[in-house]
Amino acid sequence: MRREKRCFSAVFVFCTLWSSTLSVTRYSIPEEMERGSVVANLAADLGLEVGVLAHREVKLEMFQESNKYLDVNKKTGELYIVEKMDREYLCPSKTATTCFVKLDVIIESPLRIFNIELEIKDINDNAPHFRRDRVELDVSESATPGERFSLPNAVDPDGGINTVKMYKLSESEHFTIEIQTGSDGTKYVDMVLTKALDREEHAVHHLILTAVDGGVPARSGTANIIVRVLDTNDNAPRFDHPVYSVNMTENSPIRTLVMKLNATDLDEGPNAEIKYSFTLYTSEKTQDVFALNPNTGEITVKGTIDYEDMKFYEMHVEAKDKGQHPLLGQCKVVVRVTDMNDNYPDITVKSYKSTVNENIPVGTVIAIVGISDRDTGDNGKVSLSINQNLPFVLNKSSDVVYELKVSEPLDREQVPEYDITLVVTDGGSPPLSDNETITLHLLDVNDNGPLFPQSFYTIPVMENNAPGALLSSLTAFDPDLHENQYLVYFIIEKEIVNTSMSMLFSINPENGNLYALKTFDYEIEKEFLFHIEARDSGVPPLSSNVTVHIIIVDQNDNPPVIVSPWRAHGSVVEEKIPRSTDKGSLVSKVIAIDTDSVQNSRITYQFLQVTDATLFSLDQYNGEIRTMRMFSYRDPRHQRLVVIAKDNGDPALSATVTIKLSTVETAVKAYSDMTEVPLEYDIFSDLNLYLVIGLGSVSFLLLITILVTCVLKCQKPMPSKAAPPSRNSVISERNSTIADSTLVSNDAYWYSLFLAETRKGKLVVRQPVPKAGSRYIVSSLPRSTGLTETSDSAASTLQPRAQ
Repeated sequence: MRREKRCFSAVFVFCTLWSSTLSVTRYSIPEEMERGSVVANLAADLGLEVGVLAHREVKLEMFQESNKYLDVNKKTGELYIVEKMDREYLCPSKTATTCFVKLDVIIESPLRIFNIELEIKDINDNAPHFRRDRVELDVSESATPGERFSLPNAVDPDGGINTVKMYKLSESEHFTIEIQTGSDGTKYVDMVLTKALDREEHAVHHLILTAVDGGVPARSGTANIIVRVLDTNDNAPRFDHPVYSVNMTENSPIRTLVMKLNATDLDEGPNAEIKYSFTLYTSEKTQDVFALNPNTGEITVKGTIDYEDMKFYEMHVEAKDKGQHPLLGQCKVVVRVTDMNDNYPDITVKSYKSTVNENIPVGTVIAIVGISDRDTGDNGKVSLSINQNLPFVLNKSSDVVYELKVSEPLDREQVPEYDITLVVTDGGSPPLSDNETITLHLLDVNDNGPLFPQSFYTIPVMENNAPGALLSSLTAFDPDLHENQYLVYFIIEKEIVNTSMSMLFSINPENGNLYALKTFDYEIEKEFLFHIEARDSGVPPLSSNVTVHIIIVDQNDNPPVIVSPWRAHGSVVEEKIPRSTDKGSLVSKVIAIDTDSVQNSRITYQFLQVTDATLFSLDQYNGEIRTMRMFSYRDPRHQRLVVIAKDNGDPALSATVTIKLSTVETAVKAYSDMTEVPLEYDIFSDLNLYLVIGLGSVSFLLLITILVTCVLKCQKPMPSKAAPPSRNSVISERNSTIADSTLVSNDAYWYSLFLAETRKGKLVVRQPVPKAGSRYIVSSLPRSTGLTETSDSAASTLQPRAQ
């Protein structure tokens, strides 16, 4: 049916997509419609009145096209064809399944714009055609049946079913065709000799090759095939095998010999000389990789062989002789590429967490790691590992996917960050590997409490310190970060005798400096024991405490106090001593006490002034004053002794006492040693005689006193005068005074007889336990001291005597 006589019908597809300002009208028509053909009644489809349309200006604009293919009839409102539309020209891409032409209909007074989409449907309007309409082939009469000749293929601009589908060859008893389909669907045709040729019978064969497409009706194109039969060189070259198979390793060096083809020709001379070449069936990519020597038939490598790019190559080679009418033979060479381990494995890290808390649970996934290798076989088998000793483990979820998990608890204070090196290795020989390092930062949590360098601090503090003095710096360490390591120090309250520690000490809450708030006196307070706590600022806060032992160190701030012989402040002690006192007799004893401790309380005694240095001696440790010789008539009756008691402090403090001794004439002889009763003595000695006389006198006086008392009770009381003391009573009182102020011992054990200290205003004299087998005479304190004695198990306490 002729095109001009076709009855075209426009298939109207009207899709109205109304919006506030835009509507699209779609039509579908076949290509190549004749000029004047009506596409659709545009006025009716757009809802326009034809009468009004004639008085308004109508424009039709097509996008991306300069030619005017369509127009609008203002009288009828019809959209008609102005110029034929070729779909292959408007939509040149053969892969496009649809072809749309967009145009706008602009109507003025008032202005309105309508969008039109016109679908151009493909029709079989193009016939297949050959690149060469005439193909000449020279075929020797000696060509054998089965010999193949490549013919050019036809092309068709149409697409889909309208493209080339088959080939036909005009009737011939010598030739036929075989159709082959390429990987892209292209049809190739070979002409095959089916019967031997005879030039004398038929020198030239005229054949027609027809290409037919799949359209309805079908279209076709032809090419003339002229086969000239050559009378000479009737033997074509022949290869040893029609197909050759060669294995080549990838990345073979350039100019590596693949194989050497060998074709033979039974002819002689030039008809037997062969030239090798690739046929049209050998792809350009293959020819870029391999080179064929036309004279020797050697196939060598001239490009890069990559197994991952192509796993095999096909080369179609023809061998053509050099006869006047050359003959050829064909073979196919298949090169199979052997994979080499030439690709390094790849690592892909997914879902990677770069920062996590240090207390992240064991088993948490840190990252998803994928691995791959472009090689095949063992060369493509890959494995992932961590070569470092880290608290992480790889869990294999599939052949190429691993999960990186935490295998052990993490601690930022030990390792703040981890550089995890992932190593991927393939199974090649030798194996190839690659690595990638990911860094994991740990965020701090408050998991460490403050730590002091010591659990117990002993701090010596000198007494008489200044208030506010720095005693020590107690600093704790917290290995956490930021607010988790900011520490606050404070004293844990503890009351001592209604006094809290915060009244005695203070601590800087920021740096832990410990200060004294008052002046300490060793004689009152010797030590303090309390706790200091350091607390961080984390949530929740952590803390630790330390024990602080404050030791007050004694200073020599108390001078010795002389307690014996007692005297009023600033007065002179007057003592009487018999002039008949023997050598070595105890005259007096100076006792001083010091409330300081240790070295500062050790007292030594010295004469500061003495009337006669040859008459008296002073023991520097116990303060005993003894005679060094007997009194002579030349010695003055009054002796003045000034004794200084000095402690062992630095600088030393001291106290002095002045003793005025008066010698008296008496029959009583002073004992040289009051602590020991002689085992053998003369009962008629002067001393015993004096004692007997004194004892008798006392007894007599006691008897008289009793009698007088009885008489007075029987009579009214009468005022009486006290009798003046007799000479003997004065001597007895003096001896009693000397004895009362002395503890005498023959044993050096009494070297430290008096060790004194102050207890709440009381003077305590500590006495050691007597040794067995020794005899002692211990007398009371002198009445002149104004003190009384009360005994307990360990010491005698001296208290002021009531007046």
